[in-house]
Amino acid sequence: MPDQLGDWTRTHTCGALRTDDVDADVVLLGWVHRVRDLGGVTFIDIRDRAGVSQLVVRDNDALLVAAKRLRSEFVIGVRGVVQRRSDDTVNFKLATGDVEILVREIRVLSEAKTPPFQIAEDGAVSEELRLRYRYLDLRRPRLQHNLGLRHRVTMAVRRYFDAHGFWEIETPILAKSTPEGARDFLVPSRVHPGEFYALPQSPQIFKQILMIAGTDRYFQIVRCFRDEDQRADRQLEFTQIDVEMSFARPESVYGLIEPLMQEVFKEIGRDVSVPLPRISYADAIAKYGSDKPDLRCGLEIVDLSELFRDSEFRVFKQIVADGGVVRGIVVPGGNKYSRSQLDVLVDQAKQMGFSGLIWVRPGEPPLSSVKALNADALGTALARAQASAEDLLLMAAGPAEATSKLLGQLRLHVAKKENLLRADEFAFTWVTDFPLLEYHEDDARWYSTHHPFTAPLDADVDKLESDPGAVRAKAYDLVLNGTELGGGSIRIHDSALQARIFRRLGITDEEAKMRFGFFLEALEYGTPPHGGIALGLDRMIALLAGESSIREVMAFPKTSNAVDLMAGAPSPVDARQLTELHLKTQP
Repeated sequence: MPDQLGDWTRTHTCGALRTDDVDADVVLLGWVHRVRDLGGVTFIDIRDRAGVSQLVVRDNDALLVAAKRLRSEFVIGVRGVVQRRSDDTVNFKLATGDVEILVREIRVLSEAKTPPFQIAEDGAVSEELRLRYRYLDLRRPRLQHNLGLRHRVTMAVRRYFDAHGFWEIETPILAKSTPEGARDFLVPSRVHPGEFYALPQSPQIFKQILMIAGTDRYFQIVRCFRDEDQRADRQLEFTQIDVEMSFARPESVYGLIEPLMQEVFKEIGRDVSVPLPRISYADAIAKYGSDKPDLRCGLEIVDLSELFRDSEFRVFKQIVADGGVVRGIVVPGGNKYSRSQLDVLVDQAKQMGFSGLIWVRPGEPPLSSVKALNADALGTALARAQASAEDLLLMAAGPAEATSKLLGQLRLHVAKKENLLRADEFAFTWVTDFPLLEYHEDDARWYSTHHPFTAPLDADVDKLESDPGAVRAKAYDLVLNGTELGGGSIRIHDSALQARIFRRLGITDEEAKMRFGFFLEALEYGTPPHGGIALGLDRMIALLAGESSIREVMAFPKTSNAVDLMAGAPSPVDARQLTELHLKTQP
């Protein structure tokens, strides 16, 4: 039978005591972190989310017997007196390391089975085991830190938006299915047989309607749901910081979000310099091979096409004549690579999809993996790429966008190999002027690059029918260290233009009315120009915490197979429930 808490009240957390508290009578409540039995003296570390304090039991036979029965993860209460540790026993790794509590009474409030893994140490444990016993995993200091950081950032976000005149407004969780992009999670209706709600992929339409409703400035820290394959930075359910405001231009959004990033990064003691850099989508692809470029490592892609337009090397000359490009990246210090290392690099490039990768070593004369390239051409290419004598030039040729994207993959591979991506460095950028539409060959139709409510640039509206691939959007992504932190746009506020976009997407007027009728009607009742952004809270916290997966900053994530191992979800349901919902399962 466990002891009762009785009239005990915690006087301090386990991370709070300092030398100013010496001689104070205290009550601590928490979990047994470690026990060290030295015979006539027993030391116990007691832990709660605030930290660890050391307890000492001596000169009391009954207490020593009680202390020897304690095991890891027992929940205990102790009453005792704070005393200063001797100079040779101070623990500089603990905030409480200058003091200890001489125990006068112990109460065992709850015993614990032996945990399946160590709680006190952040050792290697399989993710499957951690998620099966997530309630134990969350006790570990690393996860406690991450959840505490998430809380502090969330509160900073709320304070910031409140100070800037935004209202936090909840939008529906049970909404209408509007399939366009990721798959919806459907919820069958019991009272409307054969009809379904959908869990929101985002509050997009509702926040736009709030602008039509005159709320002017809205934000919400909101749960969203997408039935898509899991990745390190994706979960079936995730949290985003959703923002919308009336009479907005892109500059309005940048001016709002950049100071927010400054406030958020104060939580880890880091400064963010504003204004943040900006780069167009076209330049991001050309220079970094990605629409979410990691700017920590430099390694900018260089266009060498003009150097080979009249080259004696017929392969490059023909590619450029056919409208392709020759582009390259410089590997700092890469001239030190051995021939076998270069062969491995070329093989890795082929696995990425390169049809060929050419390396060039500076020297007198320069050396290349292709003998047909003469020394003058190689020297000119090295000079154009600003390669030093210690560097290595890697070149590839082909269609412009495909070549840059392959070099973008290779760029990150080299950056990791050369340790150029520091975890404690943060490089922001805005990526702007995305294509409004993208063409899918598989079903021969145009799709929205972001979503169908994104406004085109005013200068490109006339190209919607004649050259849809050239239409740029009033869209922008906030990118941090190669991760899309959030995306947004200025929205379409004109009902005629919105109908025109739907038609360009192959959505008939009848289909648009069925799927978005309430929204299209709302646009006809005086809609202000408006825009906003959605920031991924999970991704943001993962970057702040230095974690590679958002699962490490979520309390109860799913596995990579979309399973909750702790609760056992998804799972079969009772046949009666299916009958009530007018559903049948297929084998």
